[in-house]
Amino acid sequence: MTEGNRKNSDELGSKTACRAAAMIAMSESREQENDMKEKLLGRGIKAAAVDFGGDFSTAVQKVLERTVVAAKREGIIADEHAEEGAAAGAAHEAVQQIINKCIGLNLGGKIGIARCGSHIAVCLFFAIGLLNLNDVVIGIGHRAV
Repeated sequence: MTEGNRKNSDELGSKTACRAAAMIAMSESREQENDMKEKLLGRGIKAAAVDFGGDFSTAVQKVLERTVVAAKREGIIADEHAEEGAAAGAAHEAVQQIINKCIGLNLGGKIGIARCGSHIAVCLFFAIGLLNLNDVVIGIGHRAV
C-alpha cells in the first residue's frame, strides 16, 4: 500500500467512525438505535449508544465510565488497557469540546460510540440547561488503537 493510499484509508476510517458515533448518539428511539446498529454492522462498523443525564459537575467521570462499559459490553473494544484507554480518551476529548457551555448546568442525552477498523469515536449529544431553558451541545472525540 502506498503512503497516499494508507493516508486516504486512515482518513476514511476516522471520518466513518465519527459519523457513525454522531448518528447513533442522535437516534431518537431504542428501535431506531437498534436498526442503525444492524445497518452499521453490515458495513463493518460496530456501534453502541448509552443514555446519560445529570449535573455536569459530576458528569465527566461518569461519561468516561459509561463509555468504556458500553463499548466493552457491545464488543466495540476488547478488555485491554490500550483499547479502554482509547475509548476513555475519545470520550474525554468530546467532554473537553462541550465543557464551557455545560458548567453549572444539567445535561441529558446520549453517548454514541463507534469503531471502524482501528478507529474509535465517541459522540456526546446532550440537551443542557435549567428547567425548560435548554440548549443543545455536541462533542466528538477520536482515537486510533
